[in-house]
Amino acid sequence: METDGFVRKRRMTAESSSGDPGVAGASAGAEVRWLGAAEQTEDDELDYEGLPQGASTRTHMLAGAVAGIMEHCLMFPVDCVKTRMQSLQPEPAARYRNVMDALRRIIATEGVWRPMRGLNATAIGAGPAHALYFACYEKLKRTLSDIIHPGANSHLANGAAGCVATLLHDAIMNPAEVVKQRMQMYNSPYRGVLDCVGAVWQKEGAAAFYRSYTTQLTMNVPFQAFHFMTYEYLQELLNPQRQYKPSSHMLSGALAGAIAAAVTTPLDVCKTLLNTQESMALGSLSSGQGHGQGQAHRHISGLAHAFRTVYRLGGLKGFFKGVQARIIYQMPSTAISWSVYEFFKYGLTEHQHNKRRVLTHLEQ
Repeated sequence: METDGFVRKRRMTAESSSGDPGVAGASAGAEVRWLGAAEQTEDDELDYEGLPQGASTRTHMLAGAVAGIMEHCLMFPVDCVKTRMQSLQPEPAARYRNVMDALRRIIATEGVWRPMRGLNATAIGAGPAHALYFACYEKLKRTLSDIIHPGANSHLANGAAGCVATLLHDAIMNPAEVVKQRMQMYNSPYRGVLDCVGAVWQKEGAAAFYRSYTTQLTMNVPFQAFHFMTYEYLQELLNPQRQYKPSSHMLSGALAGAIAAAVTTPLDVCKTLLNTQESMALGSLSSGQGHGQGQAHRHISGLAHAFRTVYRLGGLKGFFKGVQARIIYQMPSTAISWSVYEFFKYGLTEHQHNKRRVLTHLEQ
C-alpha cells in the first residue's frame, strides 16, 4: 500500500495541448531530483515522492508501520465479524444476517469489548510486518521500474514489487493472524494472547502458526499485485503530478482494496478455516467419514484440503461467506493505510526539506 517513493528521477509532465499527463515533454524541463544539481527556490513545490537519500528507508518503514497498525486497529471490530461470518458451521447463537446485526448481537450478548479481542496480537505483528512491507515495495518498485521502463511508472514493476513485499509481510503476520482469529471465534476458549499461543504450541506444535501460510500467500500475492496496480493506475488518473492529495489517496486505496477483496474472498474463507480449525466443521468431517476415520480430520492441512472442506460443507456459496464484511473491512482499511502512509511520508519529507532550507539560509 504505497506510492512512488525513494530518491528517484521524477519526470515533469508536459503541459501540451493534448493534456496527456503521462508524457514528459522536453519543454517541461529535464528530470528533477530532490538532491538535484539545480537550485530550488522557496516557491518550488515540495516533491514528497523524491525522498532524501539518508532518510528514505527509515521514512518508508516508519510510515508503513504506523499505517499498518492504524489500518488493522481502527477496523478491527469489522474484522471480528468477518471471521465469524466465514464460519462454515456456526453455532445457532453465532449466525448473523449482516455486519450490523453481528456487531449489535456480539456487543449485546458478549460485552462491548468483545469485538476487540485479539487486537493486541494484531498490533504487535502489524508494526514490523508493514514496516518491511512498505520499505521493500518502494525499493523494489524503483529498482524494477528503472530496469523495465526507465524514467516512468511500470505496472509490471508495481505488481512484482507488491508480490515480493507480501512474502515478507505474511511471514511476520501469519502467526499473529492465527492467534487473532482463534480469539475472535464464538466461544473462544482462550483467556488471552499468551494463553492462546501456549495452547496452540502445546497441542498442535509450531507448524500450526504457519499452517495457512501458503494459502495466505496464494491469496495475498494476487490481492496485493492487483491492489498495487489498481492503486497506481487510479493515481495516474486522479493525481498525475503525484502530489500529496489526501482525497485521491483515500479514493484510490478504497476502490483498489474493495475490488481485490471481493475477488480473493474464496481464498480468505479457506485461510480462516485453516487458522481457526473450526471444531464443528472438523466434527462434521469426522462423522461423515464413519467410525475409525475421525483421526484423519483431527486437523485441516493445506489449501487443497481446505478447499474441499469448504465445498463439501458450504457448496459454492460457502466460498463467499463473509464477502460483505470483507469488502466493508477492506475499503476503509486500505483507504486509511494509504492516507496515513502518504501523510507520514509527506510530513517526514517536508521536515527534511525545511531542515535543509534552514541550513542553507544559515550558510548564506
